This record gives sequence, structure tokens and C-alpha cells, in this order.
Amino acid sequence: MPTLTHLATFALVALGMVLTPGPNMIYLISRSISQGRSAGLISLGGVALGFVFYMLCAAFGITALVLAVPYAYDALRFGGALYLLYLAWQAVRPGGHSPFQVRDLPVDSPRKLFTMGFVTNLLNPKIAVLYLSLLPQFIDPAHGSVLGQSLALGMTQIAISLAVNALIVLMAGAIARFLAQRPAWITVQRWLMGTVLTALAVRVATEARR
Repeated sequence: MPTLTHLATFALVALGMVLTPGPNMIYLISRSISQGRSAGLISLGGVALGFVFYMLCAAFGITALVLAVPYAYDALRFGGALYLLYLAWQAVRPGGHSPFQVRDLPVDSPRKLFTMGFVTNLLNPKIAVLYLSLLPQFIDPAHGSVLGQSLALGMTQIAISLAVNALIVLMAGAIARFLAQRPAWITVQRWLMGTVLTALAVRVATEARR
């Protein structure tokens, strides 16, 4: 199992990532507003399957990487920090938009909703980077099975992401109306996310390797 410190830190990284607007959030909000909460939750089921796919692929791949090239973690660590800074810039850059400013989508069947949620997550670069670049630095071979630590961290990320996204799906309509009436809050939201992501990037880049 990963240490409590690494588990808590990774949980904060996962929380910061899921709160940052990306393909998953935009699709789930758009679907929930245009077709209702049930459609949003079905789509979230597909997103969850995508998380499991990434977790299993990354867990076995990271296990091989640790055994073969342990020092590759430094490259992964700095790559992850740079990507977090990129996400921070996307949140605060001039002309950026809130994910709650969405377009209407056609009504789709439950099967298509689930499939689209799955595909959207598979094609989400943010999730790929999270698993392939950020997750490895929280694994310490000295604390037991690399595969076990990978799975524990992955399940933590999935639990946090599903909880946050489910809440977003259930509240999407109310949040969209709130922000539409208070444009200043959109700016506050974007700068808050940018600040959190920048802080996480600094922590990731400066954390001493084990």
C-alpha cells in the first residue's frame, strides 16, 4: 500500500484534476442539462469504465517501468508538473470559458450515452497524463507491491472523480443558472482552479524522489 502521505497528496491531485474543466466535465454537464440527470448519470457510468481501463493499463505498465527504469520517474514527474501548469493557464487565460456555458445535445439512447461517456474519457488527454505521468511518482517500491500501490492509487482517483462528477451531474442545471446570473463567479472559479493547479504543479516538481 502507498504511504498515507502519498495517498493524501495524490487524492488532492486527483481532486484538483477532476475540478478542472475538461472533456469529461463538459460532456457530462452538457448531457445533464440537455437530457436530464438520468442521462448524465448513465454517461458517467461510461466514464467510470474508462477510468478502470486506464487504471489497469497504467498499473501493469508502471510495474514494468519500475522494474526496468526507475529513474524514468524524474521525467514523468516534471512532465506531469508541466501539464498541471498548462491546465492552470487554460483556466485563467484571456478568453477562457466556464464548462457550464454549454451547447445543446441531441437525445440519445442509454447505450449510446454509456458508450459516449466511455469514449470521451478514453480520448481525454488529462486522464492519460494523470495515470501515465503523475501517478508513478507516488509509488515507492520500498513500500510493497508496485502493482498493489498502483491499483490503490487508481481506485482512490476513481472514487474521487465519480463522487465529484456525480455531484456535478445532479447540480448542473442549478449551477449553470447561478453562474449565468452572476458572471463574476465564473472568473472566480477559473482563477481558483488556476491557483490550485499551480500549487500542485510546484509540489509535484519539487517533491524529493525516494
